[in-house]
Amino acid sequence: MLSLKNQKIFVTGGAGFIGSHLIGTLLQEKACVIAYDNLVLGKKEFLNLYFRDPNFRFVKADLLNTKILEKSIKKSNIVFHLAANSDISYGTKYTDVDLKRGTIATYNVLEAMRKNNIKKIIFTSTSAVYGEPEITPTPENYGPLFPISLYGASKLACEGLISAFCHNYNMQAWIFRLANIVGENATHGAVLDFIKKLKKNPKILEILGNGEQSKPYLYVKECVAGMLFGVKNAKDKLNYFNLSCGGGTKVKTMAKIIVKEMGLKNTKFKFSGGKRGWSGDVSRVRLDPSKINNLGWRPKLNSDEAVKAGIKNLLKQINF
Repeated sequence: MLSLKNQKIFVTGGAGFIGSHLIGTLLQEKACVIAYDNLVLGKKEFLNLYFRDPNFRFVKADLLNTKILEKSIKKSNIVFHLAANSDISYGTKYTDVDLKRGTIATYNVLEAMRKNNIKKIIFTSTSAVYGEPEITPTPENYGPLFPISLYGASKLACEGLISAFCHNYNMQAWIFRLANIVGENATHGAVLDFIKKLKKNPKILEILGNGEQSKPYLYVKECVAGMLFGVKNAKDKLNYFNLSCGGGTKVKTMAKIIVKEMGLKNTKFKFSGGKRGWSGDVSRVRLDPSKINNLGWRPKLNSDEAVKAGIKNLLKQINF
């Protein structure tokens, strides 16, 4: 089993949603951690608890700045590459966003690793790489893969780059195709968006699509636990997993939970219509997590439970 104790770990997107939780766990395991983030979506305050830890350092910089990246990543043993444009609808509006913040940024990370002889990378991919598959729940070996969002296309391109670098430069990778993640430190997503809308107007909640969109959700701390379990226990040169629970949660169900947890009454839902929330949105996602389950890990919370826990803890964090 791979031990993270005393490892020098470089985390891109370290001030982001998942990254900030990951860093806390890595420091608990006595790793030395560098968080690298341009703070476009991430927030430095998410890392406030760690600045006094002598094993932690923060670098504010962009992955497109290769000079700073190559200098900062030196002497690292392991890279957790979490940085990306996580707002899929934004990437649809500005078509070069996912290319730059996703594909090119990932190439820059891999090239910086190659130059510094760093051999291990963990990458957060997405269920969006599958597009709209004919098989659900969808296993990792499903194909061909035709994503319908620029975000999904970028993540698939990143997976291809990682595979090629592993083959040509003797690297080892762990790729996690994530379900939707919920919880505190959220920087984006439907839960945070709904909460912000309801704070402005508790009487009406506008919901994109018809509310029937249904996807699996993982609580953020379980997401981190699943990733670390996979890293410690999967030993192939190229490891790849669906990190998810079984089942899923409808958007309108999530909206009802948020309204209840916020203590609101008589809130009306206004749907924009259509089966998609936005162009590129996959309206129904089901992932087959049996591969990581068979390795020995499964989440404690199902999708609805993860949504409830994530909403409760996020509301506590923002002092609602």
